[in-house]
Amino acid sequence: MSGRTLQYLAALACGALFGAGLVLARATEPRVVLGFLDWFGAWDPSLLVMMIGAVLTHAPLYRWLTRRERPQWAQSLSVPTEAKVDTSLIGGSALFGVGWGLSGYCPGPSVVALASGRYDALVVLGSIALGIAIAARLPAMRRRST
Repeated sequence: MSGRTLQYLAALACGALFGAGLVLARATEPRVVLGFLDWFGAWDPSLLVMMIGAVLTHAPLYRWLTRRERPQWAQSLSVPTEAKVDTSLIGGSALFGVGWGLSGYCPGPSVVALASGRYDALVVLGSIALGIAIAARLPAMRRRST
């Protein structure tokens, strides 16, 4: 099997595992997510268990992976290096939070929910796609206005 095929199979396996975890944690159910966000009402802490489990799994694996010379099926490990906090990051984060709080969907769980027949996730994914398209055009729009 070629290296590229192994990369795709590894990505598929990781995505399937991630999706299964989201379903098991019920993170694809907006009412559960909105219950988690309702800190001063009927707070549902069940997603906190998922988040703690994710951090406890990710932290040692990330440490192990970044100490390796290179990944198993790639030439290099792709790790973000940008550390700048600017208005785009803050604005995008705020917009993401508002969308998450209104819909109960994050991008990953909305894809999993759509695949499992939850068509309300299609509205969320369409909104995300629209937001990405607008954000991609903003720098050109800013250049034209100056």
